[in-house]
Amino acid sequence: MSGTETPNAHKGGWEFFPHDADIGIRGWGRTQAEAFEQAGHALTAIVTNAKIESKLSIKVGCEAANIELLFVEWLNCVIYEMAVRSMVFARFAVRIQDGRLQATLWGEPIDVDRHAPACEPKGATYTSLNVTKTANGLWSAACIVDV
Repeated sequence: MSGTETPNAHKGGWEFFPHDADIGIRGWGRTQAEAFEQAGHALTAIVTNAKIESKLSIKVGCEAANIELLFVEWLNCVIYEMAVRSMVFARFAVRIQDGRLQATLWGEPIDVDRHAPACEPKGATYTSLNVTKTANGLWSAACIVDV
């Protein structure tokens, strides 16, 4: 499953990649922040493929020693907000500066009938963790998520 066509230098997107027991997610975009935002969309798609409305906004922040660790922290922030607020998210605005990430998440409370949640992500892992600028100039951010 993918959130756009094949990665190109003009468009961000996301995809799942195979893993034996869990699920790999990858986001890509013109900046690190856009790749992180797209990975947020992939994380939401693990839970539901239903339309999500941007009814509420949540501000989050995290920091880490390097960009790869920051990616795991970011995904775990989103997973935490999903779990404690019983929400799913439709939009993400990420800012990254000096090892710190500030973001706004827009979404709505989970409606079991409408969203039909497939599973609950438990946590982002260091398995297959990679944040890099690709040959086509896009940033890619990927890891395995425990479900």
